[in-house]
Amino acid sequence: MSSKSEQERERLKEEYKEHYRRIKEAKERLKRAEQKGRISQAVNNMNADNLLGTVDEFLGKVREKVSHVEARLDVAMDSLEDEDTTAGSKIKKEELDEELKKQKAKQTLKQVKAEMGMLYNEIEKHADEIRTEKTIGNKKPSSDSKDNSSEPES
Repeated sequence: MSSKSEQERERLKEEYKEHYRRIKEAKERLKRAEQKGRISQAVNNMNADNLLGTVDEFLGKVREKVSHVEARLDVAMDSLEDEDTTAGSKIKKEELDEELKKQKAKQTLKQVKAEMGMLYNEIEKHADEIRTEKTIGNKKPSSDSKDNSSEPES
């Protein structure tokens, strides 16, 4: 009889689980329906005239700001053109061009130095890989005199 009571208990347990699942799903559907209702009510309560008026006001402000910026840009461009037409601006332009050339030359020199440094490092690495020794600057005798090859020259 205990096996029947256990089976009955498991059956009831599953029924309760299913019942609570349906309650949970119903609560979720209710929550979604209430949210949809609030959204639709808010959309219905919106006054289209007020909304359009607000958008028009916003666009007017944007157009005003754009026109101010364009006017300032025109004034700045006119002042640059005026500076270019004066004789002093030619000198300034030449000085700026010369300074630009100097900066480019410095940058190129730095780049060449960096490349030379990398080239030297690559040569050193390659020399180490093939196990060679520097001959320039060393005070060891050349390979022609084999009898004193381990003694430095005097």
